[in-house]
Amino acid sequence: MEVKVHSPEPPELGTRDGLAYALFLPPEPATAGVLILHGAGSAKESHFDFARNARAQGLAALAYDARGHGRSSGELGPTAFGDALSMLDLLREHAPAVALRGSSMGGSTALHVAALEPTVAAVVAISPAPEDLLLRSLRSEDELAFRADRAALESWLRSISVYEAVTRLAADTALLLLHAQGDDQVPWTVSEELHARARVERKRLLIVPGGHHRSLQHNGELQAESLRFVEQAAQRRARR
Repeated sequence: MEVKVHSPEPPELGTRDGLAYALFLPPEPATAGVLILHGAGSAKESHFDFARNARAQGLAALAYDARGHGRSSGELGPTAFGDALSMLDLLREHAPAVALRGSSMGGSTALHVAALEPTVAAVVAISPAPEDLLLRSLRSEDELAFRADRAALESWLRSISVYEAVTRLAADTALLLLHAQGDDQVPWTVSEELHARARVERKRLLIVPGGHHRSLQHNGELQAESLRFVEQAAQRRARR
């Protein structure tokens, strides 16, 4: 008996302003869109599983390589927030409401970008890495897993704070924080403090026993919960 294996529908690949992206569109008009931000040393392909799940739920999903990573040009640095805003503009061409989903460095970037863009319906931040932890890795003698000017990146990181950014989220931007208690790179108490500082109308903190720094990114149940959270936030925005 012949068994046919169907490969997932590939995303639309492209480049905008030197940023390489992959766009996942559902067959029908998207109910919302989610921008996916990866962590330091990672790449967009690491989050294609979440993007496919988003597409299956009727959402548009856009994953891209941050500067200094993957196929994107340039070096990681002060343009990171502007780059994410540019990708949000691209996503808005395909979705009536947009949200951000980031992990580690991408989680903190998502919070910063949402603080700059009040129209973001929701933020899902997984093990968001604060600037002091990123600075610590920069100041080590270890080789970086991405392209960057160490001095310029350090100066920029010293000028920003995710703990301050979370206080500037728009009141109607929904916030979901996910963190593994066993995370040995970013302590789960970081998410606890961010949750306490957020002044939004709807916020949720999920601390999962055990696990490690990357374990929650690919957890099917938590991906489904994140997508429900985004959809509900987009629906509330639409009713306002």
